[in-house]
Amino acid sequence: MTHRSISRRATMLSLPALLAAPAAARAQRGWEPNRPVQFIVPAGTGGGADQMARVIQGIVSKHSLMKQPLVVVNKAGGAGAEGFLEAKGARANPHMLVITLSNLFTTPLATGVPFNWRELTPVKMLALDEFVLWVNANSPWKSVGEFVEAAKAGRLKVGGTGSKQEDQIITAALTKATGAQFTYVPFRGGGEVAVQLVGGHIDATVNNPIEAVTHWRSGTLRPLCVFDGKRLAGTEKMTSDASWSDIPTCKEQGLDVEYLMLRGIFMAPGVQPQQVAFFTSLLDKVRETPEWAELMQQGAFNTTALTGEAFREWLAREEARHKELMQEAGFLAQAQ
Repeated sequence: MTHRSISRRATMLSLPALLAAPAAARAQRGWEPNRPVQFIVPAGTGGGADQMARVIQGIVSKHSLMKQPLVVVNKAGGAGAEGFLEAKGARANPHMLVITLSNLFTTPLATGVPFNWRELTPVKMLALDEFVLWVNANSPWKSVGEFVEAAKAGRLKVGGTGSKQEDQIITAALTKATGAQFTYVPFRGGGEVAVQLVGGHIDATVNNPIEAVTHWRSGTLRPLCVFDGKRLAGTEKMTSDASWSDIPTCKEQGLDVEYLMLRGIFMAPGVQPQQVAFFTSLLDKVRETPEWAELMQQGAFNTTALTGEAFREWLAREEARHKELMQEAGFLAQAQ
């Protein structure tokens, strides 16, 4: 056998191994996106979900956490139903994420739209968002008691995001707890709600901290209480003389109303476990960055995180809780 024949035979014998090498390397790396990933926000621009999605997008890009870009798309139609139904219809498409808030439960319960969270793939609870009772800094009310007294004397306008959603549920709970009647005024997003309160077009809001913090720092809004069973954790000064932890709970001031909201990530139905694992790992890396830590601090988030069965169990409990709250408020669709 000639030297050339031996070389050719050696090359032919090694060819399967060479072809198998990239496949083995890919298997070791696991699945990853091969085209841009659409990041659906089922809410308007400027609100808490939109802000969080854009922070995540910036972190992924800045730290090169994914080869493909993450593209944020707002689909707020029908109180978020537009975004949820698109994700539901994208079966087995791993190039789509949805950031969820409590409209994951409230929208189908209030509208009867054919959607349930179980028709998506839960990936990770990133955090829980707080709610604060905000008034204009020029208003005379500096406590919950003063605010409630004014509301009983004359109907006040409370602005919020959407109808029969989280903000209106809390407003209904305020009426139940105090006996005061409020006029609820819906807007497209939390950012717009805050601007309306700054402008004096409404009397109060129950916005998330991240939606109003800029106006608090500028001295145009005043927090009266937080709708949580305990005070917020942040001790860093957000204004010249106040931190998040300085805001009393509503319960401390005699208003027994509590409400926390989901900030979580879902995928389309029918995706593969390795695809879910990729995004779970990606979000773990996001949560390790200083930018994420800054968002959590600025927005006074509860940093609870869940995945897998624990996340599913939490979702089932929250769905049942929201159904009860909405039934009490008369917000359930007639078919419920």
